[in-house]
Amino acid sequence: MAMNDEGVTKSAMLLLTLGEDQAAEVLKHLGPREVQKLGTAMAALKSVPRDKVEEVVDKFHEETQRGAPITADEEVIRGMLTKALGDDRAANLISRILQGGDTAGIESLKWMDSATVADLIKNEHPQIIATILVHLEFDHSGDILKHFTERLRNEVILRIATLDGVQPTALQELNDALTRILSGSVNIKKTAMGGVRTAAEILNFVGTAHETSVIDNVREYDPDLAQKIIDEMFVFENLMDVDDRGIQLLLREVQSESLILALKGSSEALREKIFKNMSQRAAEMLREDLESKGPVRLSEVEREQKEILKIARRLADEGQIQLGGKGEEAYV
Repeated sequence: MAMNDEGVTKSAMLLLTLGEDQAAEVLKHLGPREVQKLGTAMAALKSVPRDKVEEVVDKFHEETQRGAPITADEEVIRGMLTKALGDDRAANLISRILQGGDTAGIESLKWMDSATVADLIKNEHPQIIATILVHLEFDHSGDILKHFTERLRNEVILRIATLDGVQPTALQELNDALTRILSGSVNIKKTAMGGVRTAAEILNFVGTAHETSVIDNVREYDPDLAQKIIDEMFVFENLMDVDDRGIQLLLREVQSESLILALKGSSEALREKIFKNMSQRAAEMLREDLESKGPVRLSEVEREQKEILKIARRLADEGQIQLGGKGEEAYV
């Protein structure tokens, strides 16, 4: 959904008239960039006069018709976004919108193609580039990284993975690099951005060839950090992306007891995928074992899932299976 500035403002007014629950249902169907645009617009509205509301929505709500202004209370916006996106996804977005952590320069980059952004920022200090990329969508940042040299790509991911937050001074340096004026710099709080999860999410969009090079480089710097990034990049539920032949090869190397424990913490969809790649008899036995298995500790489930993922990664390294995901499709 492409929206110009006027369209964003009108959409924000409409959402504020709906209230938290109804607006949340609308926001659920929008992409993250659209939600951020609308959230920022709602936060900027503060109060909307009656005549403006009537221009956007004719006879929409009884309270609107009585002439009451719409108040864009911070808590209303916070509750609306949290209901729509969930606590984790909303928290970072709320910090950008309501704490002023974003900059005009960053906002402009979000709407440029990856090649253009890469060309604009490739000569900046790697720390500045890292700070920029953690403000963008993961897929956008992944595409931008593809346009960098291998050396710069490795350096930037390493800095993202070791970034534990963005300080006001870092945002000021970032804004200077983009020749923009940082809005509200005095009141900016440290925002929870960067870290292992962010680095992993971005790498998911880089593609296998670049991904391997980056991870190898991080491993030389810090083996434990490299493993943490790998663990975040491919989790047990991602086995849904592996093709049937790959699942069959994987199952040949997994012990039945290990599989039972791992599946105790999996989705029903992944269980069904596993079942359909087994013989009918083996699938029936596995179903019965899962049903009869009593409660197990989460730590046990996670341990077995990690062991199965190790096998999956080994098979992928050997070229026997293709781990699905968000990166580039492999051709042989």
